[in-house]
Amino acid sequence: MSEQQTTPERLVVAAAIVDDLVRPARLLAARRSEPPELAGGWEFPGGKVEPGERPLAALHRELREELGIAVEVGPEVPGPYDGRWALGAGLSMRLWLAVVKEGVPAPLEDHDELRWLGPGEWAGVPWLPADVAVVEALLERCPSARA
Repeated sequence: MSEQQTTPERLVVAAAIVDDLVRPARLLAARRSEPPELAGGWEFPGGKVEPGERPLAALHRELREELGIAVEVGPEVPGPYDGRWALGAGLSMRLWLAVVKEGVPAPLEDHDELRWLGPGEWAGVPWLPADVAVVEALLERCPSARA
């Protein structure tokens, strides 16, 4: 008799890149270019944490690779599942507010478009289903983002 083994959940880290950590009014959204099932959907930039890598180190690495930027990381935006956000398919996400400290965001990897969303626009793109709840939580947390 064999025991059923479960695959450990893989951690994804992401940033809600905003214009100000105290009173954010603008939010950067990134449109996926791949894989095909996610292409065209909007998300928060970031990626998977590699084995042995610390989550914040992974976040800084991913933002350099994907957008060519360095950021100042602000507070974490905890999700409803042990502080994480469910992404499905064995993935969960931790997300932090962040502001650009160096560089100009550009879609270098995994994205084909970036868009700054102003007040009243944060929910105005077709977010990937897993990110919709995050956007709603951010709008609750950031009244300056509402029109």
